Amino acid sequence: MTESKPASGKAMKPVFLISYPKIVLLYPTFLTAIIAGIVMLVVGETSKTAEWLGVIFLWMFGVNIVVLAFDFPRTTSLTLFFLIMAVVLGLILTATSFPSFMPSVYDLLTKIRPHANATFYFCFASILAMIYLVVFVLVRFDYWEVRPNELLHHHGFMSNLERFNAPNLRITKEIDDVFEYMLFRSGRLILQPSSEPRAFVLDNVMFINRREAEITEMLGSLQVRIRTDEVPPSTTTEPL
Repeated sequence: MTESKPASGKAMKPVFLISYPKIVLLYPTFLTAIIAGIVMLVVGETSKTAEWLGVIFLWMFGVNIVVLAFDFPRTTSLTLFFLIMAVVLGLILTATSFPSFMPSVYDLLTKIRPHANATFYFCFASILAMIYLVVFVLVRFDYWEVRPNELLHHHGFMSNLERFNAPNLRITKEIDDVFEYMLFRSGRLILQPSSEPRAFVLDNVMFINRREAEITEMLGSLQVRIRTDEVPPSTTTEPL
């Protein structure tokens, strides 16, 4: 009789895979809004504080939107992005420190005075918090479960379930965006069951390296043991 067991002899825990929407990558802006609202309450809604917090919030929000809008598949593209940001910030600092050097730029910058009170920041954070709550509820009704012998897809409010063979499961890991990997260690997993002509693509899987290692360990540690119910032959000793 054949048995499939992990090589360690212990039961392997299933691996759960959840594909999140990109909106979760806005959490740096979410945290910035909360911190800015708290600072405004503690320090007071003075003009100078409001301007600096407004600039910081808009800068963080702009960078976050760039992360959502574009992919940075290589380190070189990330380096180019930071280089452009450094040049822009350098020009802004130069224009504000030496008004006579670039008077037109200085005049434009002096007209940009973003103001926002604590209520604005808390309202912004509350909107994102409600979206996050809905997202984390919805993903509980659409996720994948990898077991040693099968791949399960749970989806729908009625707990619909699809089963696929897992022992010969092919896994492809792709990290298409360096920023997304930096924020949530996320990436793309492509699951290809041997019995299915189609592949299942899971975007924005958090902690993708850990999930891939867990699946590889689970599917690679299975062993087949042969057990027989026959009684081993007894040994006899001949008289001398």
